Amino acid sequence: MRVPIISDTQETPEEPRILPKREHWFYRLPIITDLRRSHGLQRGMLVAGLLLTALLILTAIFAPLIAPYKWAQTGDDNGAFGAQLPPNDINIWGTTVGGFDVFSRVVWGARTAVLVILLAVLASAIIGVILGLISGYIGGWLDKVLVMICDAVYAFPSLLLAIVLSIVISGGKSSAWGGILSAALSITVVFIPQYFRVIRAEAVRLKAEPFVEAAQVIGAPRRSIMFGHVLRNSTRTLPLILTLNCSEAILTLAGLGFLGFGIEQTAAAEWGYDLNRAVADVAAGNWWTAVFPGLAIVLAVLGITLVGESMNDLNDPRLRTRKRTKKKAGVKNDDDASSATDASTQGAQS
Repeated sequence: MRVPIISDTQETPEEPRILPKREHWFYRLPIITDLRRSHGLQRGMLVAGLLLTALLILTAIFAPLIAPYKWAQTGDDNGAFGAQLPPNDINIWGTTVGGFDVFSRVVWGARTAVLVILLAVLASAIIGVILGLISGYIGGWLDKVLVMICDAVYAFPSLLLAIVLSIVISGGKSSAWGGILSAALSITVVFIPQYFRVIRAEAVRLKAEPFVEAAQVIGAPRRSIMFGHVLRNSTRTLPLILTLNCSEAILTLAGLGFLGFGIEQTAAAEWGYDLNRAVADVAAGNWWTAVFPGLAIVLAVLGITLVGESMNDLNDPRLRTRKRTKKKAGVKNDDDASSATDASTQGAQS
């Protein structure tokens, strides 16, 4: 007689799988992601850079509210300011040799700098990304021609190119838009090869990936593959290049103005041109006409550079510092344990 075997284990219904909640898009921004995983000195550098950059942007946006006078205003209802006046109650940073308020010109100069950054960096990024994507994905003779042109552009110094374009565009007259467009155009031409090379290298690598080949097999349009698959997965390093190029754009604009090819004082406020006019004042002991525009250039470039360098360190595993984990039972506080902790943290966040 057979005895039925009774199993102690009973089948239990499977619990529904709970997918991890996707983070808000704000927390997935590159700069926010880097800020959350930074610590120590790296976080301090990144926060300091973000504060200085935010100060530059806010000053440019609210320049009409912050500046007490226009950039070319030489007096108020009480009369003319006077030339080369030291800091006082009316002109808190003094006046220039032309009788302009130094504080107002520094504030309005932030708007000029931000405008050049937007025109130059965004234009170079858009053009460079599109050309790099086409060159890397299509290849052939077009790829060789574009690579040759980009290599030739590196032979032109950015400041020399800016001087030539300033003369060609503005006709030797340093008008507001003439100076801004000449500086922006020269910076655009110089920066295009940087974006071109990065995107081209990624496009060459990604077009051989299985998901791209699968899209080609099912007959997806070339435009959809290029922009929907290749470009979407090749823009990881673009935020880093953008931040580093912004600081170089400010220096190029300031150098152009300091050499006398920038924007005249009555057309718009520009820090480099103010330094050019303040060279004689420094020898005479009028320090305020040069210190404040120069300090504005230093702080603006420093802030953007700190952001770019911090992002570079955080995205490079060889440069990124790791948090020291406390010793637990059976776990040593060495580099392997720290690497495992960092990897698990990143996986949980993603």
